[in-house]
Amino acid sequence: MAKEQSLDNLWLAQILFDLGGVQFGDFTVSESAVSSPVFVNPKVLISNPTALRVASKLMQQEVSLAQSLRRPRVHPFTLVAGVPVGGLLLATAYAVETNTPLIYARIRPEGTGKRGIEGRFTRGDSVLIIDDLITRGSSVLETAALLEENGLQAKDVLVLVDREHGAQERLRRHGYNLMSILKLDVMLNHYMSKGLISEETYRTCAEYLRGKQGENHTSPL
Repeated sequence: MAKEQSLDNLWLAQILFDLGGVQFGDFTVSESAVSSPVFVNPKVLISNPTALRVASKLMQQEVSLAQSLRRPRVHPFTLVAGVPVGGLLLATAYAVETNTPLIYARIRPEGTGKRGIEGRFTRGDSVLIIDDLITRGSSVLETAALLEENGLQAKDVLVLVDREHGAQERLRRHGYNLMSILKLDVMLNHYMSKGLISEETYRTCAEYLRGKQGENHTSPL
């Protein structure tokens, strides 16, 4: 199963590239990722139902495996919550795939909707947080805080792509466990091995990634 899952992960990395969800140049991804040589946009998966289905199945496999260990790496949960906006799209696909109730944590007022949570829940319910992409984890922490304000319990976070900018360690310090389907370095290695990016582009991205990893090993936040 592990081999099949690995192949599916790389298939998903390839589809992201084919759909234009991975671009190379000079981008400002977030306050902590200025002048990034790589931009990843998993939201493009919604244009390919097969890819979206594979993504939801991979997330289900990851959760099932983590729960089946002698020392489970995922706490039991009864709800899933998507981080707006990309995370909500993936959380919806996961909810349909696994028949798990979904809630939407609205961080900021939108239209006639106030800050709060859409969907039915009971105080004390446990929630799995889902996002499409994570850099430093600020959006996840905002979502987790809102859930907890409403009496919900959140311990685990599942993302499709981890940019490896220190989010795992940062979330751990706040009491959350992060799991990811794809890591940026694995994606870059795949694109390099397939000849989809030049050696120069690969080196530029790899050096940038090493620099970000080094920064966040020393960051207290």
